[in-house]
Amino acid sequence: CFTTNIAEAIPEAEAIFIAVGTPSSRRGDGYADLTYIYEASKEIAGYLRGYTVIVDKSTVPVGTARQVARIIRKENPAADFDVASNPEFLREGAAIADFMRPDRVVVGVESEKAGQVMQEIYKPLYLIDTPIVRTTIETAELTKYAANAFLAVKISFINEIANVCESVGADVTALAKAIGMDGRIGGKFLHPGPGYGGSCFPKDTLALMRIVQEHGEHMRIVEAAIEVNAAQKARMVKKIRDMLGGSEAGKTIAVLGLTFKPETDDMRDAPAATILPALLEKGARIRAHDPKGMAEAKKYLPAGIEYVEDAYEACGNADAVVLMTEWNQYRALDLDRIIEIMRQPVFIDLRNVYEPEKMKSLGFHYTAVGRR
Repeated sequence: CFTTNIAEAIPEAEAIFIAVGTPSSRRGDGYADLTYIYEASKEIAGYLRGYTVIVDKSTVPVGTARQVARIIRKENPAADFDVASNPEFLREGAAIADFMRPDRVVVGVESEKAGQVMQEIYKPLYLIDTPIVRTTIETAELTKYAANAFLAVKISFINEIANVCESVGADVTALAKAIGMDGRIGGKFLHPGPGYGGSCFPKDTLALMRIVQEHGEHMRIVEAAIEVNAAQKARMVKKIRDMLGGSEAGKTIAVLGLTFKPETDDMRDAPAATILPALLEKGARIRAHDPKGMAEAKKYLPAGIEYVEDAYEACGNADAVVLMTEWNQYRALDLDRIIEIMRQPVFIDLRNVYEPEKMKSLGFHYTAVGRR
């Protein structure tokens, strides 16, 4: 049953999931903005009837669940409830599949009673052998940040290795395949590119740094990952500029893909949102295409970009093509057609979609990330 009436939904509930956004603070200091969490807690408090588990699904700093408990107790001293931390690990574009077949479920609870409620909720997943990790509230809250920070570090690591590959003449694609076969490492998130973006990694790495600093600790490896990510985007600007002979002024650049990854319209912290303004500032003309993200891109990118409804229209009379996001349709481009309609056959593949030898044999002046 679906309802937008909170007074109708809450009194009969045995568990209430808080799943609201926790964006970075508007102050720009990296802290998570918990306004929505606390507002939801206050709203819930007055309607609680009988024992209820308040489950925090949002990505929140350590201590948030306990603060939620304090808010509810203040608003409704008679309420009978427990709080739980149950972070989500869903990927954008694959949320339903990830929910139905998760790698694991993490549940942080204090009381056995709350643990039993959560066990009953996840019983269908338990029956298909999904690992359910039961732990403390603080451990569960920190787990989500640790997971995202680790993946961000892995991406920044392979991007730095890609840069070394360019200098020494190695191929990062073959290298990543080789190290990814090591079971201790694994092949996921070993795909070099223009840097990570989206709603999670940039926000959560910064928030983790603030958590760490507040407790007098340091995470230099995460600090480095953040710095590497910013440097990688700047390096992509230089790569594009170098392929255009040292200057993008007056050149037409076709950009294929704007969103931070395929199968989403999410432009939050997308590499394009850093790279394209830098090119525009130096006088480039940009013609862009994205299968799903153009409407959203207009909110994040400066004026002056021409948006077109077809990848080939973007490439017409272009001085260079930049493959920014690896949408499936860009993996099967008619390359003969593209080289024919371009002004100059410059192809800058920031996602390593195509094979260098094939592109060069077709007549492209081709470059990728970590490959020669």
